[in-house]
Amino acid sequence: MLVHGTRMDRAEWQAYPELLPEVEVVAVDLPGHGERVEEEFTADGAVAAIREAVDARAPGQRVVLAGHSLGGYLAVLYAVRHPGTLGALVLIGASAEPTGPFAAVYRGFADLLPRVGVERMARASNAVMRRLGADEAVLTGPEAYAALPAAWQVVFDECRAELLGDVDCPVYLVNGQLDQMRVHVARFAAAAEESHIVTVPRATHLLPVTHGEQVAEVLREALHTADARSPHHRPPQVRP
Repeated sequence: MLVHGTRMDRAEWQAYPELLPEVEVVAVDLPGHGERVEEEFTADGAVAAIREAVDARAPGQRVVLAGHSLGGYLAVLYAVRHPGTLGALVLIGASAEPTGPFAAVYRGFADLLPRVGVERMARASNAVMRRLGADEAVLTGPEAYAALPAAWQVVFDECRAELLGDVDCPVYLVNGQLDQMRVHVARFAAAAEESHIVTVPRATHLLPVTHGEQVAEVLREALHTADARSPHHRPPQVRP
């Protein structure tokens, strides 16, 4: 199961059914994004969206939950609130404590929106993402910004590395070498009971979009780990 990042939606994962043809790939939209763009973003609503997708799995089927950026932090909240439902947890570009300079950058970005306007902000942000290698199909319009302040407030208020101590499955911490959001990866790894650190050379925060094959290989490894731990040994799902 795959969960998208800030200002994106499930289209972020459009390449993954082809990259992982041997498993079922399920991507979800968070509240305020994609097909749920009209929904208010809350922590409970985001976790419920993930839970809805997890509950749709076949009985006994193991689930690997992978989240990128915002989706990674929310995936941790899901894992903590719903123990025993995951075979593995994969956090992509979500290994920075949401405090200090990190939080200041996102708070400043949210504060800037009303002054600059979402149309201009969307054009500028999408231009940067294109330069970093994002495909047009994964870019979103100004409507994607409405949920940003509420979404990152949830991260600031509720998401810390220490939460991984309550996660009852293996945790994969995946980051691009050039992504500043891996700054606290050692802290996140130390908090988890079982952790695996993967750093993709020359990749940025847009790792799932620009380096799909490398991310798919990590997901495949996580799936094998989940499958090996499953008492029924059934092919597991990849979910957002």
